[in-house]
Amino acid sequence: MSAPRPRPPHLVFFIPDQFRGDTLGHMGHPAVHTPHLDHLVETDGVSFSQAFCQNPVCTPSRCSFMTGWYPHTRGHRSMHHLLQADEPNLLAELRQAGYHVWWGGKNDLVTDPEGYARSHDVRHRAEVHHEGLHGDLSWRQRDGDRWDYSFYAGKLDKLPGEDVYLDGDWSHVLAAEKLIRDWDSDQPLCVFLPLQFPHPPYGVEEPYFSDVDRSQLPPRVRSAAFTGKPAMHEALRQGFKLEDRPEPWWDELRATYCGMCARVDAQAGRILGALRDSGRYDETAFFFFSDHGDFTGDYDLVEKAQNLFEDCITRVPFILKPPREQGTFSGIRQGLVELVDFSATVYELAGIEPSYTHFGRSVLPLLERDGEHREAVFCSGGRTTHEMHCAVEGNGGHEHEEFLYYPRLRVQAGDPVAHGKGLMCRDARYKLVTRLYEQDELYDLEADPAETTNRIDDPALAGELERLRALTQRHLLETSDVVPWTLAQREVSGQSDVAVTPVRS
Repeated sequence: MSAPRPRPPHLVFFIPDQFRGDTLGHMGHPAVHTPHLDHLVETDGVSFSQAFCQNPVCTPSRCSFMTGWYPHTRGHRSMHHLLQADEPNLLAELRQAGYHVWWGGKNDLVTDPEGYARSHDVRHRAEVHHEGLHGDLSWRQRDGDRWDYSFYAGKLDKLPGEDVYLDGDWSHVLAAEKLIRDWDSDQPLCVFLPLQFPHPPYGVEEPYFSDVDRSQLPPRVRSAAFTGKPAMHEALRQGFKLEDRPEPWWDELRATYCGMCARVDAQAGRILGALRDSGRYDETAFFFFSDHGDFTGDYDLVEKAQNLFEDCITRVPFILKPPREQGTFSGIRQGLVELVDFSATVYELAGIEPSYTHFGRSVLPLLERDGEHREAVFCSGGRTTHEMHCAVEGNGGHEHEEFLYYPRLRVQAGDPVAHGKGLMCRDARYKLVTRLYEQDELYDLEADPAETTNRIDDPALAGELERLRALTQRHLLETSDVVPWTLAQREVSGQSDVAVTPVRS
C-alpha cells in the first residue's frame, strides 16, 4: 500500500512592481528600512542576491515567470501581448491541482482579466479610498509649457481617520490578511498579491516618507561617467528633461523610492504576521520578488526601458521561506537564478508535474547550501524595425506630450534603432548585451560594477566575449520554442486524426 501523498503547502506570492534588487537592508543598502524581510532572511528564509528578470518591463516579465518561458519563446515581448486563454500558466495549474487561488492586485498577465476571474474564481476586489498615483495626477507639476516627466510625487497625505493611505495596494493587502486569518477550509490556499508599489510615480505616505536618512543614500551612477551606451540612453535623458535637477532633488526622489520599498516591507510583514497568528506559517511557502527594477536616478534616468539591461533594472529581490517540512534555512545565496525558476520551484513544492514544457529550474537545492545554479542568466527586450505593434500602446501615449510615459513611448514609436532588440547574457562577472542594430556591449562587473565602460572592442576580453556569445547561441537554440504535449495521430489506414495522451519527459 502506497503512502498517502503529503498535504501540499499553502502558497503566498508577494510580488511588488519595480523593486530593485539592491534596495533591501540585508543586501547592504544603508538608507532603506526593511526589517520584516531582513528578519525573515535571518531566521526562516533565503534571499537570492543574484536573481534576474527575463525582461525589464512588466507584462513580458510576468508572462515569463508565470509560465517558465522566456519572452521570445512564444512572442510575449510587448506590453500588450498578454497570456491567452489557451496558454498555460502557474495559477491555472495550481487551480487544476486543487488549490483555491485568490488574486488581489494588478493584472499585466492575462487577457480579459475579469472573464478570467469569472471562469477561474481567482480575483477579488477590495475597498479603495485613494485612486492611486496613476489615476490622480494632482501631484504633477508643470513649468510653463514644459511637462514634468520626473514621476516625482513626494509625500502622500492620508485622509482623516485613515491608519494607512488606502490605495489599491493597501486594500488588497488588508483583504489578503483577513482571508488568511479567516481561512477555515482544508483546501490548500494560494494568495497572489501583485502590487503596484514601488512602481513610479515616486510617492509615499508617513511614516515611510520621513523614515529614510537622506545622508545615508549611496552614490548614484551619473550619466557623464559612462561610454559606449546605446541610443536609448541618450534619447530618454533628452526626453525626461531632468538634466538640470540638482543633486538634493535626486536625493529626495531616491529617498521617496526607499520609503516606498519600506512600505512594501511593512505590508509583507502584515501578511507574515497573519500567517503566524493563524497557525499557517510553518505550512506555507512565502515568495517575495519583483518583476524588474528601476533606474531611480542612476544614469540620470527614472523608470525603466524595454531594451536596456543595467543591473538596477534587471536584478530583483527574490526571497523564499519554504514550508517547515522542507527544513529551516536562512541567509543569502550568491548563485545566479532567473525568475523563470519561480514557477519551477512552486511546482516542486506543490508536487505538481506541469502539463507543458518550461525552462525553469527549482531553487530548492540552493536552500541548504550555496552553489552554482545557472552558468549565466538572460534578459531580452526591444523589437525589429517592422514590429510597430510592439512599439506603441493602445492609449496613443506616444502622440500626447502630457502622458506620463510620453518620452519613452515617443522613442519606441519613432526610433526603431534605439528601440531595437537586445539580449543580455550575464554570468557572475561579465555581461554581454547583443544588439540587433547597434554596437554590442561588454562589461567586466568586477572591475566596473556600475557598467560605465563598454569593452566590446577590448582584445583583453576577447576570450570572455567568445564564451558569452557561445552561451547566448546555446540559450536561443534551447529556448526558441515549445511544442504542445498533446499530439495528434496522423491518418493511418484511413482513420482520422486522434488526440493521444500527452508525452512527458
